[in-house]
Amino acid sequence: MRVLVVGAGVAGLAVGWRLRQAGADVTVFDRAQPGMGATWASAGMIAAGGELGGAQSPDADFAHLAAGQWTQFASEIEGASGQAISFAKCGALLVAQSASEVVKLAPWTGSAWIDAAVARDKEPLLAPDIAGALWAPDEAKVDSRALGAALATAFTRAGGKLIANEAIVHIKVEGDRAISVQTPFASYEADAFVLAAGAWSGRIDGLPNHAVPPVKPIKGQMLAVVAPQGCSLPSRIVWGNGVYMLPRGQRLLIGATSEDVGFDTSVTNEAADFLSARARDLAPELRDWEVVERWAGLRPASPDGLPLLGRSHVERLFIASGQYRNGILFAPAVAQLLCDIVLERGVEIPAFDPRRY
Repeated sequence: MRVLVVGAGVAGLAVGWRLRQAGADVTVFDRAQPGMGATWASAGMIAAGGELGGAQSPDADFAHLAAGQWTQFASEIEGASGQAISFAKCGALLVAQSASEVVKLAPWTGSAWIDAAVARDKEPLLAPDIAGALWAPDEAKVDSRALGAALATAFTRAGGKLIANEAIVHIKVEGDRAISVQTPFASYEADAFVLAAGAWSGRIDGLPNHAVPPVKPIKGQMLAVVAPQGCSLPSRIVWGNGVYMLPRGQRLLIGATSEDVGFDTSVTNEAADFLSARARDLAPELRDWEVVERWAGLRPASPDGLPLLGRSHVERLFIASGQYRNGILFAPAVAQLLCDIVLERGVEIPAFDPRRY
């Protein structure tokens, strides 16, 4: 079976890898470089509680399913690629800064309330006047930039073909069936096509209007800071005051804004000031830390906030998009689900079925 995957982010690469492992002949295309879009820009949190709290919903269930697969998934990627991706179960704190926030905090799945002294013992950088925190020991992280590169290597080592800097600009449809895809340079035929182009999933020509994935970009800005000599990084993920903080290597990542501004990836002083001020309220010592990088990424969002995973209205065309903030978290479960659907050994999760639109 020949499968063409459009998009070499975490979803496209992971789906392509699983399909290749199952025996399919797989080619993954990317408009730029593999893993350099939303995957590269993300913080790399594997935090079902932080993103979805204690919700009981299809996406929360999927998040916890995926989170439970990440230890094995990370080990498999590192073994197949020979590259470290720095997966770690570091735990997370959701900090309440006041008594009124304590009342509003709903427990995450697998979390427990701890008082301010215990929270500050876990993270000494936290402000002395916090009211307490929820502690979720199973929340995890991965280096998303290393992840994209490692997945690309794992895929190609498995025999997959990866074509960078060649955008799919048109999907040819005859009747109700996808026949081929076109780039500026060539036309490619296949037995199945997986559209995993992130925020660009709805921007490829050729599909009938009712089959265009209703995905739009939501911009998120982040920054990275480094500690003065003699200061230590936090060891946990910290949420609170409208931001999150996450250690990666020798840097602390602070994110993230949410802006409906189209395909704009510029960084702004306003966003940097917002993130810095909110983070300093949580951890006053950050006032002395140096900002060393600022960046923005585009998250793929659907109208109802749920992913689009499975068959489209066009035969032989499958969608893996709309993961919004959860592309890294969802990755192992998305990969297996799409692999099973494309190979006709699995079915869609109804809430995520792209044909609901």
